[in-house]
Amino acid sequence: MEQTPLSTLITRYLNEELSEEETAQLWETLREGHGEEAWKEALLALLQDKDKHGHADTERMEQIYASIRPADTPVVPVRRRWIYPAAAAVILAVLVASAALWRSRGPQPQLAGHPAAAVHEVTPGSNKAMLTLADGSTITLDSAGNGALAQQGNVQVVQVNNGQLAYQASGSHAAGAVQYNTLAIPRGGQFRVTLPDGTNVWINAASTLRYPTAFTSTDRTVELTGEAYFEVAKMPEKPFHVKVRNIDVQVLGTHFNVMAYTEETSMQTTLLEGAVKVHTAGAQTALRPGQQLRMEQTGRLSIVDNVNTDEIIAWKNGYFQFNHEKLPGVMRQIARWYDVDIAYEGNIPDREFGGKISRNSSIEEVLRILELSKVHFRIEKKKIIVIP
Repeated sequence: MEQTPLSTLITRYLNEELSEEETAQLWETLREGHGEEAWKEALLALLQDKDKHGHADTERMEQIYASIRPADTPVVPVRRRWIYPAAAAVILAVLVASAALWRSRGPQPQLAGHPAAAVHEVTPGSNKAMLTLADGSTITLDSAGNGALAQQGNVQVVQVNNGQLAYQASGSHAAGAVQYNTLAIPRGGQFRVTLPDGTNVWINAASTLRYPTAFTSTDRTVELTGEAYFEVAKMPEKPFHVKVRNIDVQVLGTHFNVMAYTEETSMQTTLLEGAVKVHTAGAQTALRPGQQLRMEQTGRLSIVDNVNTDEIIAWKNGYFQFNHEKLPGVMRQIARWYDVDIAYEGNIPDREFGGKISRNSSIEEVLRILELSKVHFRIEKKKIIVIP
């Protein structure tokens, strides 16, 4: 049978015109590990022809991306200097299908410098946390089954859905000292809690949330380290406050994300819905949906408009999502979720990454995707070593 040129197959694939036979031929080039350069050349040639794909039309680009991106598959990294953004969208989308097929075809080559028999201890994170009660006792939540965990006054602490904590009150709250609980999420963990007022909080790895077992005062205040996403129950008579380091985020009822890891370059408060006021030393800033307040380590404040909120809460939805993220930033997220240490041999490669990867992916799958951007890795027990 005469082979159809690869560029023709790609064009027909994007236009949903491939026959079963041609589709099989297209995927066969990937199964056999051939044609990587041909893919790039064909795609670049295709992107230069507006009549074939209409890359200048944003809506058309989105349709192309949606039509060829398989569900729940990782997106490979791109380097900004290689191609312009519109071109990146199509190449990224096609290579997504490539990566998914490559991942599913059975045994795969080892990571660079990693022998075939090597054993490591790196696994994706899961629902787990340590709950410290008001009396100082602790409960490990990754091993506790659903049901009642503790009684604190007239408030019962229960675990539901194997990864969610809730507080159920009976009767009125007795006067007296406020009791606090602390939910600590380790590296490699995540957890969700429904606070006594009905506010839902998703807490990311390497984070803690301290909160009262009942909101009896004129406001509702919790304390956060790390990162969490809040859907605050509306109680106009009781403003909700999130205190994180030297910032106080005040809301009445809204959806927002706070990222305040000490190892990151900035602290970020991102508003998805409603309105918030962020109080800092000597300043108060109001945010609108789609805005993000950033506080650099130097204390400098800035507001970013029209942020990609899907990217901000990707962690809560089970993904890593990057947009021109430098390699150290990518590796910090990997370190927290997979509970690993990161080391670099030589200089840190100057790479930027974009795309979406499931947080359920094995560490091998994640690193193979990153290696497509000419960065290599070696795993040693609970350490990932980056090799230029």
